[in-house]
Formats: sequence, structure tokens, C-alpha cells
Amino acid sequence: MAAQQDLSVFVRHHDGIDGMELAIDGIRCAGCMHAIEKGLKRDSGILSARVNLALKRVTVEWREGVLRPEAVIERLARLGFKAYPFLPSEQQDSVTREEARLLRYLGVAGFAAMNIMLLSVSVWSGNASDINPVTRDLFHWLSALIALPTAAYAGRPFFESALRALKAGAVNMDVPITLGVVLALGMSVVETWNHAEHAYFDGAVMLLFFLLIGRYLDQMMRRRTRDLAGNLAALKAETATRLERDGTTIVVPIAAVSPGDLVLVQPGERVAIDGLVETGQSEIDQSLVTGETMPMLVAPGGRVHAGTTNLSGALTVRVEAAGSGTLLDEIDRLMAQAVESRSRYVHLSDRAARLYAPLVHATALATLLGWIAFGLPWQQALIIAITVLIITCPCALGLAIPAVQVVAASALFRRKVMLKEGDALERLAEADMVVFDKTGTLTLPEPELLNADSLDVSIVRQAAALAAASRHPLAQAISRAAGNPAPVRNVHEHQGLGLVALVDGSEMRLGSVSFCEAQAEADLVAATFPTTSLIAWRHGDACAVFAIGQRLRPDARACIAALRQLGLGVMILSGDREAAVASVAQELGIATYRAAMRPDEKLLALADLAAGGCKILMVGDGLNDAPALAKAHVSISPVSAAHLAQAAADIVFLGDSLAPVASSILIARKARRLMIQNLWFAVLYNAVAVPIAIAGLATPLVAAAAMSGSSLIVTLNALRAGRTAASAAERTPS
Repeated sequence: MAAQQDLSVFVRHHDGIDGMELAIDGIRCAGCMHAIEKGLKRDSGILSARVNLALKRVTVEWREGVLRPEAVIERLARLGFKAYPFLPSEQQDSVTREEARLLRYLGVAGFAAMNIMLLSVSVWSGNASDINPVTRDLFHWLSALIALPTAAYAGRPFFESALRALKAGAVNMDVPITLGVVLALGMSVVETWNHAEHAYFDGAVMLLFFLLIGRYLDQMMRRRTRDLAGNLAALKAETATRLERDGTTIVVPIAAVSPGDLVLVQPGERVAIDGLVETGQSEIDQSLVTGETMPMLVAPGGRVHAGTTNLSGALTVRVEAAGSGTLLDEIDRLMAQAVESRSRYVHLSDRAARLYAPLVHATALATLLGWIAFGLPWQQALIIAITVLIITCPCALGLAIPAVQVVAASALFRRKVMLKEGDALERLAEADMVVFDKTGTLTLPEPELLNADSLDVSIVRQAAALAAASRHPLAQAISRAAGNPAPVRNVHEHQGLGLVALVDGSEMRLGSVSFCEAQAEADLVAATFPTTSLIAWRHGDACAVFAIGQRLRPDARACIAALRQLGLGVMILSGDREAAVASVAQELGIATYRAAMRPDEKLLALADLAAGGCKILMVGDGLNDAPALAKAHVSISPVSAAHLAQAAADIVFLGDSLAPVASSILIARKARRLMIQNLWFAVLYNAVAVPIAIAGLATPLVAAAAMSGSSLIVTLNALRAGRTAASAAERTPS
């Protein structure tokens, strides 16, 4: 279907190089990533192929005119992967379909396993009490009737993955699973045909059931709560109001705007382009893009960026960049690079599987050849080899990580923490440096009235009624402090200065200190609140000054102390101004901080820390934090964060408390220890069980029982994560 499309529209051209971004179905692990990159690079026409495992995308580049874009998709199809041009809506649909598919497989395997086990229990008990051979054969054939179609259907995720790996010349953990299941079912059919006492349909289907549990849980963890491109697109204006040469205006798509054009930005609009102000004066809310808390006053010659919001006056802006090349587009590019680099993190289970799969195959093959060399009939030698495959089938290994993840994720959820990535616990446990953004992270997300206790309640109400007529964030803070009263009527706004209304026959003002002639009162308030923004109010002879700023989250100090007790370093990287960042750092006792940082500067700072050996936990909430959240070893974002920041983060926490940051680290460290314990148990289990199987001292039935028992032990050990998580959480601030 993809080959029938005109794919040329999805190809980008730059300096003689063509490139295309493709979404890929069926990519699950680092092995898939290496298979795709290696397979594509075998084509001499392809210059580079970079797989983004986290987003399930591949970026391919080739010299202009050398390849058709359809050839790339055909090459991926030969490698066993379905690919198509990346479209956010289609990728989200694909993820949803995959999760539903796995759930269907799991349901079928579970239902079949229960029914086959009922038949098997009857056979086991009958073998001990002289069951009628005809009845035993009937039960075996009934088991086959259930098991064979079940395995053909529910085993597809493993069979397809194994085939893809083999086609690409690689071996992954699904290959021994496939071999074990197919051989166990095949031998069971042969044994049933020969009226033997034992068949192994139950072991094969039970193995699929356990492994599908792990695969489904991992898929749930991997599913992102929001699509990255969709969140960023929400910030990008689709149209702009262009000023024509004759003075008229026309609304055009952003793609039709070119550098040098003049565009009109009305109050309340989101800025669509990067450019320089030609005429007009206004305040720009750029907190979402740069992290600066206070609105920036712009006049002719001032610069504005796409994604910011014009608060008050109309502006005429000379375009420097529109669509591509804007600061917003740069954030998107930086974030894509950061996510791609982090996606190359190798999971514990992947590391184990790299050694496990070839070792299992070599052991089973050596067992088969060895027994034949010693004169055993090939049928009996094959049964022993199958026993080796079954007893070493990676059910315990497959459950070692997902089982702990699910239990720990449940414990975190009870602490108002939601995991968005399956390997987030592993990476969080490795963190040794915590980097905080300031605005909306260490502080509460919205500015507040800080000196309400020293102001007359009636004055606050009057000022709030006037402030309610404005969309300015500082005015909104005053309005919220008084419970959002009904706005005063007939309010007139002086651009960049403030609001005026006639109340009870006299003029009431709210705005800058000079606009309200309140310098003396402002000096007194500034002495107590030196780093806040001051808004003045005057009504006749009555005058007041409001200190507006962002309060620290209620347990910020306790959280920083808890992180230090855990042995982690702490620093602040913020896009806010120097004075505001220094004040927060001093209040929290954080010695290392940097202010007024652009997104690319934050990335460079993280790269320097990583080069020094730090495993960085980034905690941030703004759009300007999104690339850093994606680049860091692991990242956490509050639920109040910008949508793109939430999408970039591995973990999201709810509420105003910072306690989840420290408690998540404690829980992650304990969970990782349990994961390692489970992996070691799987290794020790194989060290004991494999020699017994090789020696021919176990039957496939015993092997299936031992395999199921090892899975049960791993699951029971994983349940300890809930208890240890609860005790860990109790020791952290709340």
C-alpha cells in the first residue's frame, strides 16, 4: 500500500542529500534497532540510517537522485519491518492497535492454558492410577486441538519477531522461545500419535501465556500519554496576518510567509514567527518558550519568537523566520536529537538476552549431537534437546523485569507518580545528579500575590475587580487572590502601562508603579520582596503596591534535603532571570545554578555533566525544558507542565508536592535491586536445571513444571517491590 503512494512529498532535500522519516511497526528492542540500521546500511546508496527506538521511527538519508523513497520501504520490508511515512495520528493509531492485539493474544492464551491444564491434571493423576490408554489419548488429542491453533495465533508476536531477527542475520530472545514452543508442540503431537504417556501441550501454551503477560505490560509502559509532534503543533500557529504593500491585511498559511514579510500580531494572539518589531509596543508572555516568568516589554527593534503570546498592544513584526528556522522549530529539532540519543539505552533484559539466546541454542545443539555420538537413538536425543530448550526457555528471564516494573509502578501510582517508559525505573535508579528547572518546578506554576497579609482586604477586592478585566498574568494573580471577582465595567487599557476605570466617580488605576504614582510605597514593598514584580493600585488618595511572584513548592526544602541524603548532587538550570534564580537557589541552599539559559544551552550543560560521568535526572516543566528532559538519562515532569514537556519526560507526578521526586528514586533503586535479583535467580536456575536436562534426568514435562515454578518464584519476588516501595515512600517527605 505504501508503494502505491507518492512518497516524494515526504522527502526533504538539503545540500544534495535526500532524507525521510519513517514510522516502523514491530520494533521492540535494541536488537531490532541494530538489525534495521545494519540492514539498511548494506545498501550502498544509503548514507545513514538512525533508529529512534523510543518513538519507533527511523531517519534515512541518501544522495539526491540515487534512490527512490519507495526503495527504502521495500528494503525495510525485506528485513521484516513494515514502514510508512511518519504521521502523528497514524502512529498513535498503530500503538493503540498493537496494545489491543497483544491483549487479544493474552486472553486467548490464558483461556487455552486453563483448559489444557484441566486436561493435563487428569492425565497426570491418571498416570499414577492406571488411566485407560484410550482416555489418555483422548485427553491428549483434546489438548492438541486447543493448543495448536492457540499457539499459531497467540504466539505470533514471538514467531514474527524471531523470523525478522533471522532474516536480518541476528538472534534475539524470541528465537529460542519459538524453537522451544514449536518443537514441544511437534514432539507432543508425535508422542500422542504413538500413544505415549506424556505430552507437553500445557508447557508450551503456559510459556506463551506468561511471556505475553510480560510483553503486554511492557507495551503499556511504553505507550506515551501524548504524541510529541501533536503537542508541539498545538503551539505553532497555522496562519499569520500578513501586511500587503497597499496597507491591507490578509490571513495566509504560515507556509506562505517568507523572511522580510510584515505580519500583524494582535493582543491575545500567539506569535506565529520569529522577527523584529517594526511598530507598536506590547508585553510578551514568553514563559512557555524561554522559561522567563515575567512578561517582556517589547518596542520597535525588539525580538519576538514563535510560540510566545502577545498580551496587550498590537505589533507589526518584520519576519526573520517562519515555520522552519524559528526558535520553536529549533526546540523541536533539539528534542528529536535528544530522544534519539536516549533511545539507545540498553535495558537489563536486552543485555541478558544478548548472551542468553546464542548460549541456549549452542547448548541444545551440543546436547543433541552429543547424545547421538554416544549412540542414543535420534528420537530420544531430540527429546533431551527439547527438554533443554524448555527448561531454559526464558520465562523467568522474560518476567524478571516486567513483573517488578508493574509492582513498582503500582506503588508509584499510589504516590501520585505515573511511569511513561518501561525502562524509566532502571534509569532512575542509576541517577546521581538532579538538575531542576526553577519556574513551575521548584516553584508553583502560577504567580501569586505574596504580600496579601499586609494589605487591606477591601483594597485587594477592589484591585482584583479591576484586574479581572485583563489577561495579563500579573493581573490574573491579583484576581485569583480575591477569588476571581466579576470585572469592573468600562475598563480602558493603556498599552504597557496598566488599566483605568471610573469607579464611584473617581479614577481607579492598576499597573506600573510610575503609572499609579506609587514610588514611595513601592520602595517599602521592594525592601521585603526584592526579586518580585510590583503592581501598583490607586483610587483617589488610597494607594497600595502588590508583590507578585512564584512561591516555592511547599516541600521544596525537604525534597532537596532528602535528595542530598540519598547522595545525589543538586543544581538549577533555568531560563529565568539571574535575580529570580539566585533568590530561589539561596533559599534552598543550592550552590550551583545557572540562569537565562536557552534550550540549546541547557543541552550543552547536560552534555558537559554527562561527559563528566554524571547520570542526570532532569526535573522540568516548560517547553524550553523539553529537549533537556529528553536528553537527560531520565526525566520527571509535574502534571502542570507544558504538554510537550510531559511528553518528553519519562515520569509525571501530580500535585504541588515535590516529594515524588525523592520517593521515586528510592523506589526505583529498590526495584532495580529486585530486577537484578530476579535475573541472577534465572541464571542460577539455569545453572542447576540445564545440567540435569543435559544428563537426560528430566523429561519435557518436568522441564515445563520447572519452568513454570521459576516464573512463580520470580513473580513472588517482584511482589516485594510493593512492600519495599511503601516503606521507602514513608521515609520521604510528603
